[in-house]
Order: sequence, then C-alpha cells, then structure tokens
Amino acid sequence: MLALSLVLFRNNPLNQRTMGFLSENVIPGNHGKIFATNARENHELESVKKAILSVDGIKDCFIHAEIFPVEITVHTSKVVKIEDIENKVKATGFHAIGKGIFEL
Repeated sequence: MLALSLVLFRNNPLNQRTMGFLSENVIPGNHGKIFATNARENHELESVKKAILSVDGIKDCFIHAEIFPVEITVHTSKVVKIEDIENKVKATGFHAIGKGIFEL
C-alpha cells in the first residue's frame, strides 16, 4: 500500500510542479534557503552578503562561517528565484550554490 502511494505521489504532475517551484525559488517563511559558497575571508563573505541583500525581496541573510563549506541562510519577503541570487553572487567573483530542499 505504501509503495503504491509513493508511486502515485511521484507520478502526480501537481507534485512535480510543486517540487520544481520549491527547488527553483526561495519562498518567504521561517525556513529560508541555505546556500554554500566558496568565499572564505571575512571581506569576501561581506561582499557576498552585500550582493545577496541587493536582490529585490531579500529580507536578511546569515553567514555560518564555522561550517565547511561556508553556508549562508537567506530569508525573503516574497518569492525570489535562486538563479537571481546565484547570478548576483557570481558578479562578486564567488559562487553561491543552493542546497537541497529543506527537511521537515
């Protein structure tokens, strides 16, 4: 029964669109989105943070420099495309790669 439920869930087009939306966007809420970055030094991380905060709809971002690779948690006030954030960070000479969809 469980196996049949999982197959039906995976093959449901609505679920595929929803998961695509979640994997391509940062949605407002408490979870935010975690990005990994190759920036290491404080001035590099501040440059990346400034670039992220310049994207329309970004509410705040927190740098977790004690983790390797360095992670940045981003919260938004509206739906923001992950690609927009990644492109802003690329302009600084670094990368920000969105990690997997949040765990429940």
